[in-house]
Amino acid sequence: MRPWTLLDTAQVPGNGGELQLYQRGDEFSIKLVARGELMSSRVHGSEEALAAQTCARLADSQRAQVLIGGLGMGFTLAAALQALGTQSRVVVAELVPAVVAWNRGPLGHLAGHPLDDARVRVHEGDIARLLQAGPRAWDAIVLDVDNGPEGLTRRENDWLYDTEGLTAACAALRPGGVLAVWSAGQAPEFLPRLRKVGFEAEEVRVRAHGGKGARHVLWFGRRVD
Repeated sequence: MRPWTLLDTAQVPGNGGELQLYQRGDEFSIKLVARGELMSSRVHGSEEALAAQTCARLADSQRAQVLIGGLGMGFTLAAALQALGTQSRVVVAELVPAVVAWNRGPLGHLAGHPLDDARVRVHEGDIARLLQAGPRAWDAIVLDVDNGPEGLTRRENDWLYDTEGLTAACAALRPGGVLAVWSAGQAPEFLPRLRKVGFEAEEVRVRAHGGKGARHVLWFGRRVD
């Protein structure tokens, strides 16, 4: 079997560790040192489902304002753009500048170069700042930042999934707006937490790659007021 080649490394701000970008043939992988693989170009069906199902829940997907936390390999963003209209706008918050550079370089072709879409703006920084910037700014907030409702890449991300962070996300949504969260596995306490802060919430399980592979978990919370 062809060996993996290390293409680049990058530090996660806030002492979050080191990311490594690998390639083997036409396959790419991003790993977090001492924690293992974060994402692979072979498996992205649940990320695409996350975006598609979020957009399907919007009252008006033609003129939506969407915030995506986490660029990854661009699959979530690409799926959102496919489901949104030409008058929609998408802001992608990516904490690690190198991940943006990788998506403009060796990873760009994987999802069809979604960063080149005129509807997209990149925010290189913490998504928490955008959530706290103003109320009722977004029709949808999509969190594809960690492997579930805990801060995998850095502990500061725990805020996104606790009561305070979820309350901030709810306030940042317009009435009827949707919060979507991706997870590699189950977290039984998370659905009640969404409901506790005022979301009308549901849990959906999808396959990691089309109709096969591991079962990943998606949570959707709608702001009802």
